[in-house]
Amino acid sequence: MFYLKQFVLILLAVLTISCGQNNPRNPQKKSDKPVITVTIEPLRYFTEAIAGDEFEVVSMVPKGSSPENYDPTPQQLMELSKSKAFLRIGHIGFEQVWMDKLSDNAPHLQFFDTSRGIELIYDETHHEGVEPHVWTSALNAHILATNILNALCVLDKEHKSQFIARYDSLLQQISQTDSLMAATLGQPEANRAFMIYHPSLSYFARDYNLLQIPIEMDGKEPSPAQLKKLMEVAKKEQVRIIFIQPEFDRRHAEIIAKELNAQIVEINPLSYQWREEMLRVTQALSGKQAH
Repeated sequence: MFYLKQFVLILLAVLTISCGQNNPRNPQKKSDKPVITVTIEPLRYFTEAIAGDEFEVVSMVPKGSSPENYDPTPQQLMELSKSKAFLRIGHIGFEQVWMDKLSDNAPHLQFFDTSRGIELIYDETHHEGVEPHVWTSALNAHILATNILNALCVLDKEHKSQFIARYDSLLQQISQTDSLMAATLGQPEANRAFMIYHPSLSYFARDYNLLQIPIEMDGKEPSPAQLKKLMEVAKKEQVRIIFIQPEFDRRHAEIIAKELNAQIVEINPLSYQWREEMLRVTQALSGKQAH
């Protein structure tokens, strides 16, 4: 009961803070600010938290698009020439296909890999055999933040002390979120296994010793035989939660949920609101119904 009350209080605080800070869909743009481009919205969240008002930060992959196969618009390529640097997440499909092209299009651009130092999960079902969703982990978020800080200090040495102060504040928030998730998922009633359409929570599952069962097979919908096997595994592991993402088809998840009497929970690992989204995933697995 203590952890549930603690969870609710912190979740409410997160939601309150979220409403008052940078609006992810309506950023205040100033022509005199230097621009940094990042790949996805979660990376923009971390970068803005450290950069403050010193930079304008824009995402290349917009809300509702998959970073695995996104193609930038001609307007985005033109706007990229105004950026001072590009911070990449590391290994997602968009970056593998477009980084050389982006560099050729804007040769002055400095590129920084924010996943440097992260212990990667290797999975042959992903591009280049690397599970790319590194940001869905509080442990990895610390490393991402450190790499972002280092990049910002290279780009703007004058404001190094401000960057460090904001970085320290961000690490405290990440650690608080991590502690809350660990406490919640460590309770006896918490779910130890879950299904998900696209396997985007691999690092989250590793952090908290959970079993992630993906519905998608090698980037494709499962065959009838594979679907039957998935249901057998899910029954054995007593799966009660099936996560789906907005950019993927939910039909197979609904079939499995009906068979297992499981709950479908929509999540968005690509959300700008990183803390809020991680807490939402944790609450779904807590074994308690949110009201």
